[in-house]
Amino acid sequence: MQGSERVVLVTGGARRLGAEIVRHMHARGLSVVLHYRGSQVQAQALKTELETARPGSVLLVAADLLDPAAPERLVQAALTHYGRLDVLVNNASSFYGTALATASREAWDDLLGTNLRAPFFLSQQAAPALAAHAGAIVNIVDVHAQRPLKGYSVYSIAKAGLAMLTQSLARELAPAVRVNGVAPGAILWPEAGADERERAAVLARIPQGRIGTPPDIARAVAFLALDAPYVTGQILAVDGGRSTVL
Repeated sequence: MQGSERVVLVTGGARRLGAEIVRHMHARGLSVVLHYRGSQVQAQALKTELETARPGSVLLVAADLLDPAAPERLVQAALTHYGRLDVLVNNASSFYGTALATASREAWDDLLGTNLRAPFFLSQQAAPALAAHAGAIVNIVDVHAQRPLKGYSVYSIAKAGLAMLTQSLARELAPAVRVNGVAPGAILWPEAGADERERAAVLARIPQGRIGTPPDIARAVAFLALDAPYVTGQILAVDGGRSTVL
């Protein structure tokens, strides 16, 4: 399918924050290349939901971002199917603790691979197509890129690298492509759960007094991608003020 409608590629777009970003960008009129790794059922359900409103507007692409061939394959899928690419959202992320005494090379490779290496090489592959349409990259960073999370050193290191990648590419790809980041605070509780004491401790450090919602992040992504033509190299904290007290 070829066309002039704007196209966004969202990694990890089948579930949680990624799915909400996909929904919001689709509602803004963009066609979506939805990347997923293992969440085929959720990805297909989201495609069905969105294409009820606009047939042919979602392309599903499965890939393991640790595969060196994945970045080129994802970008080429977008160009082959839609003929263009306007926005790249690097959302996919591994997240789990890594105590210094027990952290493995496998965990290092996984956390750095999904949170830093994949966004770098996806941006490399996408840059020419994005430049052709004055496009944008939005990276999902983390408030812990600046203030590390105890027990999550490798994850925090990876997100710190992603923050620097955002600023570096903003300079390197300007003026043709804008590159920004969104740094979520507490948006969704971890899938593994958190006990009431842990939740209360987190909420006590948030000036807004509540956790955020996936639409909070999706709206910030859309703003930076679509509505901020003079903004680049910035990382927007969407954290209810938590970063002011961390």
